[in-house]
Amino acid sequence: MLRRFVVPAVGICLMLAATSARAQFKTGDWTLSLGGFGTNGQDFDSASFSFNGDVGYFVTDQLEVAFRQSIGFTDFEGDVGDGSAWVGSSAIAGHYHFDMGQWQPYIGAAIGFAYGDVNDTGFGGPEGGIKFFVNETTYIEASVGYQWFFDSGDDQDDGAFIYGLNIGFRW
Repeated sequence: MLRRFVVPAVGICLMLAATSARAQFKTGDWTLSLGGFGTNGQDFDSASFSFNGDVGYFVTDQLEVAFRQSIGFTDFEGDVGDGSAWVGSSAIAGHYHFDMGQWQPYIGAAIGFAYGDVNDTGFGGPEGGIKFFVNETTYIEASVGYQWFFDSGDDQDDGAFIYGLNIGFRW
């Protein structure tokens, strides 16, 4: 059973490694990244989905500033009750990229605002990731970060880890 998943994953990695994309950001480049996520319970009685995107601009060859927007919805049934909720967030981020050709790791930070069926609150925190160019204009991005909530309220945590997997375009 494991072989059903491992063999295709290894094949995809080999194909990606065989590409020879010349990917270097330059001052004035724009980027657009899009991603999504969805889950459902095994009985299909609960579901969750979210979409996110960001538009970035390279101020220098390594420094990118970006505007990020995300929206998510959850409809659930369970032991703690039934209901639905939506949440959105808007943020400004800054990333410093390390030029490694096809691989573009970065570190940075974001600050923004979360709203919806949660306590509306500001947030901020560090983030990092890597962009892997599959050709000169298209990349796959994996990211991780932590958000501290400025006003956590009684029913909300003080912070959260965030993970992302996006497809991106450079022009």
